[in-house]
Amino acid sequence: MMPMNKISLRMIFIAVITFMVLALVWQYVQQSRENRTEQHEMDDFLTQHWQFPLRTQGVPPAHFTALEASLDAQACAECHVTQHQDWEKSRHSHTMNAGIRWQFHVFGQTESNKCMDCHAPLAEQKALVAKEMGWENAPKTRPPGYVPESLHHQGLTCAACHVREHQRFGPLHRYDIAGTESALPHSGFIAKEAFSDSRFCAACHQFPEDGPRLNGKLRQDTYNEWLNTPFAEEGIGCQQCHMPDRRHQWRGISDAEMVRRAMGISLESQPKDDATLGLTMKVTNIGAGHHLPAYMVPRIDIRLLLVDPDEEIVEELLHHVLQWRTSVDLKSEEFDQRLAFGESVLRSTSITETLSPGWSIQLVVDVAPKEHYERMYQDMMKQADKMTPATLSLLQLAIKEAAETRYRAISQRISLEQPIHYTHP
Repeated sequence: MMPMNKISLRMIFIAVITFMVLALVWQYVQQSRENRTEQHEMDDFLTQHWQFPLRTQGVPPAHFTALEASLDAQACAECHVTQHQDWEKSRHSHTMNAGIRWQFHVFGQTESNKCMDCHAPLAEQKALVAKEMGWENAPKTRPPGYVPESLHHQGLTCAACHVREHQRFGPLHRYDIAGTESALPHSGFIAKEAFSDSRFCAACHQFPEDGPRLNGKLRQDTYNEWLNTPFAEEGIGCQQCHMPDRRHQWRGISDAEMVRRAMGISLESQPKDDATLGLTMKVTNIGAGHHLPAYMVPRIDIRLLLVDPDEEIVEELLHHVLQWRTSVDLKSEEFDQRLAFGESVLRSTSITETLSPGWSIQLVVDVAPKEHYERMYQDMMKQADKMTPATLSLLQLAIKEAAETRYRAISQRISLEQPIHYTHP
């Protein structure tokens, strides 16, 4: 028979272990409840924040100065200098350029308002467009003082993301400003973790499941593409890549450095016989947390060019396109050669000429961020004789602006005097 003191110690030990286990279970349950509550709060905030169409701001609080109440991006620049400078150079500040404005003359008010849900979502912006276009129910009077008459030309402006009913919202505080909000301009802002969540961006960069499709694929599926990458599993959201350090740059397909970081390119040579040199190129999506490119508008051309000792291009050895190419009316798919994250494509070619010293290969990567629009705008020019002078002028400007976005992301000369083992980056 076990002594009583040993039985007591064993019972105490079991009780302690049981208590510790129950405490851990309780802690886990409480944490799960808190996480679910926070998740529900974030879901509710995002649903309300991006409830299209957005409501008007209404009358500003009586204690707001004209600067505090203004929806003008320039008013925000008075304090948020860096953010405004970044935004001015970003594509978000150009979402209402000629490329969309000429279409308002064709679509009419209802369809145009759908476009503006993302291109110029503020109700005040839509009112200004209606007034400019002479649409039905357009305001008859000038906008209130807090609405600049150029607000609709500012595109996806500061207030579109940060202002609702004159209340300012933003990401979680970086610094301890507790107790100082009342002393800040426009009474500070309400901090929401949702501003760092990818779903905040998905409001415009992801079509709903019942949205328009082509060949069974959503025409805008960027958020879902991201969900299927390790980035999502590791909690690396849109903002970490496109807004690093909270910079309001939204760098993407129009930024050469972003494209270079997204692409992995290797080139190897393999002698086939005395007169033939084989070349194999491998292209991989190593850095884009979605398809490369993500949407049907851009096009990436990758070429290998044979260059003689006089630096003249003799021939194009290889040409591969990364694009989801569709007809200009978006009714048919021509091909989809985008790369999902981690996906690669192999292409091979051969050189059959006898090469003397000084010959080389040039690897070039050319990017046309608005290639689909370029084709669509040019196609619309067939109807130029049916357009008003204002519409035609905007369309011609749109063609010019779209073509000017083209650039060369990579240009690398590789000598043929040694076996090729080239890797980018």
